Amino acid sequence: MSRPVISATGLYTPPHSISNAELVTSLNSWTDNWNAEHADEIAAGKLEAKQHSSVEFIEKASGIKSRFVVEKSGVIDPKVMRPYIPERPNEQISVLAEIAVSAAREAMAKAGREGREIDAVICAASNMQRAYPAMAVEVQAAIGAEGFAFDMNVACSSATFGIQTAADFVRAGHAKTVLMVNPEICSGHLNFTDRDSHFIFGDVATAVLIEAEDVAPRGSWSILGTHLKTQFSNNIRNNFGFLNRADPSGVGARDKLFVQEGRKVFKEVVPMVSAMIQSEMDRLGIRPSDLKRMWLHQANAGMNRLIAERVLGHEASENESPTVLDTYANTSSAGSIIAFHKHSGDFRPGEKGVICSFGAGYSAGTVFVEKAA
Repeated sequence: MSRPVISATGLYTPPHSISNAELVTSLNSWTDNWNAEHADEIAAGKLEAKQHSSVEFIEKASGIKSRFVVEKSGVIDPKVMRPYIPERPNEQISVLAEIAVSAAREAMAKAGREGREIDAVICAASNMQRAYPAMAVEVQAAIGAEGFAFDMNVACSSATFGIQTAADFVRAGHAKTVLMVNPEICSGHLNFTDRDSHFIFGDVATAVLIEAEDVAPRGSWSILGTHLKTQFSNNIRNNFGFLNRADPSGVGARDKLFVQEGRKVFKEVVPMVSAMIQSEMDRLGIRPSDLKRMWLHQANAGMNRLIAERVLGHEASENESPTVLDTYANTSSAGSIIAFHKHSGDFRPGEKGVICSFGAGYSAGTVFVEKAA
């Protein structure tokens, strides 16, 4: 049985960044226009007036300061309040596949891999551009890979679920090299007119190469163990789909975009994820002092702070639990991979860490790794 390792990662960052101040300006302008248009209903008590947002509110609620997006102009236009991403003809590579390929090529270059050496491609993400053909198959074709490819969606936990799936393929002998990509255009499903969530998401793409140890380059990451968990909850939800489509600007369309009960999510997910990490550490014989770093899902600074503290037994330093949330915002499945990609270069052989994601479902996944010689 082959031992799976992580041999390389890749990252695509969109060219546009939106600050909290820019988001607040657009939302507050939209809010003033909406309140003016509905002044009579508000005065009669039939509607509640919309509230302004603020930079201070956003940073206190989330820890986010800015986010990258694939399209900026529509998001900050009070008359549009959503990204304008034109549809492409079928003959042109799709937007989701394009950014996935960008991240994939960086990972492939780091590992010295060509497309023909990749046996399988998994596209693991929250928001798929279409039902079929799979974006993974499109990525497979774009990089010249053979073998097989498929899409999978476990919301914000898609990357860790994808890593375990790829590792299982390697263990079973179905593949020697698996490319797992996480293209996330989260701005496309975010309600930029909702004060409580308009600031949460950003866009990005990440890639991870999972390979058999005997073909991987030196300095890879041994996968010590993985664990996955799901538990149904309505507290994070997106009802958009071919059975219940709606114009995002139309009446009754709010639940066709991202919605969540943030306080309930915080209260229920923090203990679930903390216990899951601790249980897997016990199974693997890993003590808190053995962990050099926790690369946690980048959704909320407060959640990460509390989870890390429960696992480590003390308040984590930035070195122990690094943050990319402040500049990338919540990038769904890609968040923990961005943290790993940017904050793992200082590891020496034998040092250990954990990649952990959690989100809608509820879903959660852990991947414990050790730097190899």
